[in-house]
This record gives sequence, C-alpha cells and structure tokens, in this order.
Amino acid sequence: MKNYNTEQIRNIGVVGHGGVGKTSLVEAMLFNTGVINRMGRVEDGTTVADYHPEEAQRQSTVHTSLVPVETNSVKLNLLDTPGFSDFIGEVNGALRVVDSCLFVFSAVDGVQVQHEIIWKTAQKANLPRLVFINKMDRENASYQKLLDELNAQFKANFVPVNFPIGEGLDYKGIVDVIEQKAYEFGSDGKPREIPVPDELKGQLEEYREKIIEGAAEGNDDLTMKYLEGEELTPEDIKTGLGQSIADAKVIPVLCGSAIKNMAVTNLTDFLSRYTPVPSCEEGPLVALVFKTMADPYVGRMNFFRVFRGTFKADSQVFNPNKDKMEKVGQVLFVRGKQSEQTSQVPCGDMAVVVKLAETASGDTLCDKDNKVQLEGIDFPAPNYTVAIVPKSKNDEDKLGDAVSKLLEEDPSLRVEKNTVTKQTLLTGMGEAHVNIMINNLKRRYGVDVEVQEPKVPYRETIRSKVEVEGKHKKQTGGRGQYGHVWIRFEPLPDGEFEFHEEVFGGAVPRNYFPAVEKGLREAMTEGVLAGYPTVGLKATLYDGSYHSVDSSEMAFKIAATLAFKKGIPQAKPVLLEPIMYVEITVPDEFMGDIISDLNTKRGRVLGTEQGEDGTTIKAHVPQSEMFKYANDLKSMTQGRGQFKMEFYDYEEVPAKLAEEIIKKAKAESEAEK
Repeated sequence: MKNYNTEQIRNIGVVGHGGVGKTSLVEAMLFNTGVINRMGRVEDGTTVADYHPEEAQRQSTVHTSLVPVETNSVKLNLLDTPGFSDFIGEVNGALRVVDSCLFVFSAVDGVQVQHEIIWKTAQKANLPRLVFINKMDRENASYQKLLDELNAQFKANFVPVNFPIGEGLDYKGIVDVIEQKAYEFGSDGKPREIPVPDELKGQLEEYREKIIEGAAEGNDDLTMKYLEGEELTPEDIKTGLGQSIADAKVIPVLCGSAIKNMAVTNLTDFLSRYTPVPSCEEGPLVALVFKTMADPYVGRMNFFRVFRGTFKADSQVFNPNKDKMEKVGQVLFVRGKQSEQTSQVPCGDMAVVVKLAETASGDTLCDKDNKVQLEGIDFPAPNYTVAIVPKSKNDEDKLGDAVSKLLEEDPSLRVEKNTVTKQTLLTGMGEAHVNIMINNLKRRYGVDVEVQEPKVPYRETIRSKVEVEGKHKKQTGGRGQYGHVWIRFEPLPDGEFEFHEEVFGGAVPRNYFPAVEKGLREAMTEGVLAGYPTVGLKATLYDGSYHSVDSSEMAFKIAATLAFKKGIPQAKPVLLEPIMYVEITVPDEFMGDIISDLNTKRGRVLGTEQGEDGTTIKAHVPQSEMFKYANDLKSMTQGRGQFKMEFYDYEEVPAKLAEEIIKKAKAESEAEK
C-alpha cells in the first residue's frame, strides 16, 4: 500500500444488519481493484475482512475489519462492521472515526433492526450516509419497495443515483442517473453500455430532477442558480451533490449484487468521487484508538485514526487518558490480516501501532508538548451475565491474565469476582458475545472454563429484638477456656452493623470487647437461614463474666459466635434480595408487553417517559429476574429494546420464595459436606 495524502483518503463505515452482504461487498471491491484474484465467500471463511476463526465458525462478522480499497488515486478505508446486536460496541468504535457511512440493505429483507439502531447513532453524529441496496438478483427483490420503506422509516432525502434494470431473477443492469447512461452486466459482472430502455426513461427523468435539486442544496450559489431557472452544468451537479452528501442533506441510493459483482464498480467509483475528505487541522499529532486486538503473532494491536498531524514510527507519544508516555515502534498499514510497515501515517488516515504498553480503545495519542484529549467512544454497558469456573488448577492459575487481555481488547465486556457468592461473573452484550469470549479463553489462552448460572447475592437480617447468652467453657489438663457474654441483638434499618457495649462493674473486662465484636463480625459472614451474610444488625454487649486465669480473647470471640448462632434464629430472621433500578427504552408499540412482563418478574413500574427513541419504562426489579433479561428483551422487541440497570437496595424476599431459596441452599451445603 502506497502513502496517500489527506485529500486522497476516504474513511467509510460499512454498516447494516447481519446477513445483508457487507463483507461480500467489500470482497467484490477488492477483487475489482486487483487486490485479490478471486472472490472469497463468507460461508467458506475465505474473505479478506472476516479472517478470525470465530467469524469463519459463525459465518458472520464479529470484529470490525479495516480494509483499504485503492481506486481512482483514492484510498477508501472501509471499516467492515458486525451486523449482530451483541457486537454493537465494534460498530460504535467504527462510527467514531469514519467520515461517512455506507448502509447496506437487502432488496429482499428491507429495513431491519440494526439498520434502525445504527441509523440513529449516525444521525445523532450528523454523519453523511449513503445507501447500497444489495441482492437485487434475489427472488422477491424490490428496489421501489425498499426505497418507499427507507422514506417512511427514516424520513430523509433519499436520492437514487442509479436504479435497476429488471429485478430478482430478471435483474441485469442499472441506469446511471448522473451520467444518464444504462449498463448491462455479463456473467463476469463487467458492465456493458446499452441504450436506456424506453420504459425507464420517465423514471430516469424523475430521479435526475431529484439529483439536480439535491445538488442545488450544496451551496448558496447553486441554490440561486437553480431557483432562477438556470441549467446546472454536469460539473455543478457533481460539486453540489458532493457538498450535499457531506452535509447529510442528501442520502444517495445505489443498487447491485455483491455476490454476482454487479454494479459494485459503479459503487466504488461513486464512493471515491463523492464521499467527504477527512477534515484535518494544522498542528501537532492527535490520534484516536478505535479498536484493540491481541494478535498471537504480532502482539497487542491498537487501530487508530489520525485527526491532526502525522503519526510516526519509532517515536514517542503521550496518552492523556492514562497520563503515560508510550514508545512507538512498528506502525502498520493493514488490510484484513495482511500488513506492511510504514514510517508514517498522514492526517486522516488509519493504521495500526503494535505493542503499546497502556493504550486501549477510546484513548487519545498526542504530542507530549501539546496535550489534547479527544472525545472517546460510547461503548454500551454489558448486561448479560454468566458465572465461569476454571476446570482445573492450571486453568485457574491462567484465568486472571487471560481475562485481562480480553478486557483490553473488548470494552463492552466486564469481569468481576462477587465477594458474597464467590463466583467469577462474566458480563457481555448477549449470549453470542459471551460464548465467543469463552471460546477465545480456550482457543487463544488455553483456559478452559465451565459456565454456571449466576448466584444471587442474597443477604439476611432480623426483624425483632432478642437478648441471648453465649458461654464458652472448656476445661483441659492445663489452662482452660472461659468466655461468657450476654448480647442484645436488634434490627438496624439504615446500616450494616453496629457494635455497642453497656457493661457495668467490669463483668466483662474492656480488653475483651474487640474480641466480642470480631466474633460477631466473623459469624455474620454466614447467616443462619441460608448461609448468606447478615446485615442490618445492632449488637450490644451488656453483661457477662470472666475467669482471671482461663479467659482469653479467643474464648470471648467464640462466646460471641455462640450468642449469634443462638440469638439470630429467635430474632425473626428474613432473607433479603438485591433490587435493581432498571430503565428500559422501547418503541411505543412494545410498551404494554414490557410492562406485563415486568409484572411476571415481580417488578414495580415507577413510571414512563417519552423520548426521541421511544418510551422509557422505569422500574424496580429483583436482580434474580434480570441476569438473562437481555435475551428476553431482544425476543419481545425484535431487538429494538435497550435497557440499563444499577443496584437500588435490598428488600425482603417473599416468604414462599424464601423457603425455596433456603431449602436449596441447605441442600447445596449438605452436598458440599
């Protein structure tokens, strides 16, 4: 790959729902520009963009892939993104660094869920958008139906740049609206100019007028020229259309077939001529890392885009996010898994720097004397949780390091050790995301884990006051053991634990008070109902006795433990469960289903709120009902719903459910013995 200057670079995100043919489209572009001599297939795992083992296995994109296509002295940096909701973090990373988005649709399947979600993100960022209607050769393909759906769904100014000659099994070519020419494609996909069919001339005229109107919006001079009835020259149209696309005033629509390589060259030429040039300002280096990968051969790879200045190999850069200097060694231009070294990367271009020590996705890299921190990447919060257990001691030893590497690579992943349940919890964007991460643990790092249901970190507390005696007396051949306490236990509604003493007359010497408190704190780690920690407890030591020879700190600690085990069962102990505050945002038509489902989950709806993304339902829901809610919501809303949650409080478990939990906990405890 040769070096290009900023004016010759285009950064384009290739986005859309899974299965629409994004990767096949990129593959056809590579073939047409001579990078590859035969087109690979997604189904065979032989494409340039989908080169990871998990992508070959799933037959779909999992990781955003940087694939430059060079044509017309222009370098198109194509970011081929996943189309499955579990990997939306990859899409968000790509959208942060591109200058335009190519939305790929299937002429058979129309507008799908991920199109809607990604469109909203691109629209909020005011990113220029283009549309390619793929699979025009498939049975039941309909250009007009999809165009109508686009207008109805997104209410944007969609302007056909070309349209099909025939559809489905009769699809054979396109009419180019700008050039006013028609092309037919042979079995090799190569275009042959033909006269515009008579029956399509009216359509051509209609779309040409839309093109001229769109171009006229590009700048004030062209607008005046158009309003005054002057004819726009071909050069006017091209200039104005490019500006209107860059300003997101016009969404150009093209069509073809990626698999049959029909009209892909026309798309590639259009992208090289009409997509915006990266905006770059003068000054020292500023770059943003949008993706991080751990390659078994190369090491840690940070994908970055230069926003200002020049990124140079064998240099030093500053990471303001980590407040660290980073030593830059190799810098690579990549195309899928292929790479070649470069000495520098100009402003606007994308590349990879290897083996940085601290830098992660979303971090800025800049000049140490001109510190700038760019806005990062909005990675979604993960909300699908499983527990993972190492299968062997060897796996356990390697798990921590392997998990750290996965977390560096994927910011939409979270791993934590729950101190109550003692489980290691892996949280991702959905079942597929989590499963791939578990496979990666084994394939990349040789760590084998079992998946278990997450346990709920229940707690226990008391509802009434009780006064009990705890006495530890043991006589052996030598010195004996003696500790004797009277303790009052009572509920502490707004706290975890308080220890008080009201001992008079030295019945228990002051130096044993800490031992009593320590004994209670240790006993509280395993409650009397189901072995969960006890909270909300006030304990007051008010009497007892001691022996001048046999008493010790250990004896009083044991006495306190005995008092706890004797007294708490008498103090009306109850089980508490964590309650989550949940916000669920769905299109209005799903609101009733969501609320009904929350009722079955023992949820309490607090209210609803209208917003631009639909209705947000706010509720309190037991955590036990939420571990797999990502799947439930996806099913109920066809993937259109989103939710976020955070811990709210602990509340008493209903009696019938508490009985089942206690019974199960005791059975598990017996089994462990």
